Amino acid sequence: MTSPRATFLHYLGQHKFRLAVGVAVVGLSAFVAVLAPLLIGRIVDALTQGTGLDVVLRLAALMVVLSAIESSLRGFGRWRILDASRRIEYRMRNDLLAHLQTMHLAYFQHQRIGDLMARLTNDLQAVRQMVGFGILMLTNTLLTLVFTFVSMFGVNTKLALVALVLTPFSSYTFWTVGRRVNKRFEQLQAQFGDLSAKAQENFSGIRVVKAFSQEEPEIGSFAAVNRDYLDKAVALAKVNGLLWPMMNFILGGAVLAILYIGGQDAIEHRLTIGQLVQFIAYLQLISWPMIALGEVVNLIQQGWASLRRLQALYDAHASVADPVDPVDLPIKGAVEMRGVSFAYGQTIVLRDVSFSVPAGGSLAIVGPTGSGKSTLVNLLPRLFDAQQGEILIDGIDVKRYPLAALRRAVGYVPQETFLFSVPLRENVGFGTDHSLTAAELEWAGEVSQLGKDVADFPAGYDTMIGERGVTLSGGQKQRTAIARAVAKDPRVLILDDALSAVDTYTEAEILKRLRGVMRERTSIVVAHRISTVKDADEILVLDDGRIAERGTHRELLEQGGLYASMYRRQLLEEELEVDEEQQEHEKRVRATTDDSGFQRPRARMEELGQD
Repeated sequence: MTSPRATFLHYLGQHKFRLAVGVAVVGLSAFVAVLAPLLIGRIVDALTQGTGLDVVLRLAALMVVLSAIESSLRGFGRWRILDASRRIEYRMRNDLLAHLQTMHLAYFQHQRIGDLMARLTNDLQAVRQMVGFGILMLTNTLLTLVFTFVSMFGVNTKLALVALVLTPFSSYTFWTVGRRVNKRFEQLQAQFGDLSAKAQENFSGIRVVKAFSQEEPEIGSFAAVNRDYLDKAVALAKVNGLLWPMMNFILGGAVLAILYIGGQDAIEHRLTIGQLVQFIAYLQLISWPMIALGEVVNLIQQGWASLRRLQALYDAHASVADPVDPVDLPIKGAVEMRGVSFAYGQTIVLRDVSFSVPAGGSLAIVGPTGSGKSTLVNLLPRLFDAQQGEILIDGIDVKRYPLAALRRAVGYVPQETFLFSVPLRENVGFGTDHSLTAAELEWAGEVSQLGKDVADFPAGYDTMIGERGVTLSGGQKQRTAIARAVAKDPRVLILDDALSAVDTYTEAEILKRLRGVMRERTSIVVAHRISTVKDADEILVLDDGRIAERGTHRELLEQGGLYASMYRRQLLEEELEVDEEQQEHEKRVRATTDDSGFQRPRARMEELGQD
């Protein structure tokens, strides 16, 4: 496990040259800035002693030049440091996203997406400010203080000691309050994660919210989380609000003490008026660095708190990872499971499952809801790893294949279809390593029966489909997912209840075309409809995580077990649907006929489509 300090130094080291140049130039600008009070003192003495206007003008012109030099140096140094901070932020964001992409599926099932987003935005911004403004202000502040106090001692040791005793109280105040700021900032960031998660859930589930008319309760629930965020933000603001009055009071007391002590020395001619003014100018010069020093403490406290939250992401390790000694062999598609068992936590989902499918063969999996069908097919591309047993492809354990090679060889259509907010063409070609040609798109659309719908879209396959495919129907989404899996040209094709949202006619057309595709590759089909699976080489019936029955469609019907019961129930449901449709048709006919039994002319014309 890496410490936040090591992570911080790692990213700083990648841009050490930019930071070193920036720090050096900012330090030089701080030295130039300290020369201005010296010139102010010389000008005041020149005016009080009447040495001539030309001396005053030369000193004033020199101040203008020094101011221009100081501003130029500060601007250049600021640019180099802030540029480095932005590059570090860029690198960290890329690295974090790449790291999260390697995490196993179960990790995201236990993480709130809104909280992850908050860490990749707010927390990363706080780290960037710690690197950029933190280093910038710390460099400028410390060097300005060092140069100024050295200059103060050069003017008057007694006044310098007074300033040295009084002004650190401001930094101590910031340090003390900064500890409270750190604690409250961590609470605020954690609450922001809750707020983001709540908003993300509402937007993602907006259809459910509206369907159940839960707008008002959700608004109230969000308002409660938002109120907690407001309370924590106000608590942080209260602590921060104490700083400026306390700083002004401390620095005002320091100025008053210098005026009192220095004024007496000036009256007694132990100090010139110009030196007193010069000293007051020095005191004003360090007033902002003293404040900034406390602000730097706050930035570092907040940035470090955020870095610890980001470090928790860096420290997370995927339980599903690439093998140490991967095999480099082409995958043909023969699938076998031997005594596979799997559990989510303490809940056992699969129990001692064994089967084999030859390359180019087909397997269907049916069973009641919750029997473990989706979990079983999720194990093949290693979305999860089985706790017991072996899963083999071409006789080699799937854990020996590189994840990228394994998943390239598997075309997977999950139960829950997810489409990206990009043109339809990119969604279909998502799993390929090249842009699909027109012929490939047409073929994938023909197999999935998506092409007939695309012909009616305004821009064809270039149509933007909206976030999560919101502009498509459920059946169109599933057919897009099937087209995506087919276009990938996988060796193993998995359809996890991928035809549940299409009508029976479209299902028959898709299955007819898929049979040609499936002859060339291994296919595993999970479905509830018997019509979807009846032509498979072998059918597994899962019940409570076990294989209850296995065989062909005919063999399972002859056994008269769970599969036969499911088949009879589906036949009965289809007959009931036909009866309901027939009754509805008869009602429409009776409503459009007269007493003699002849259909009314207008109704007859409407039926024929002549109206």
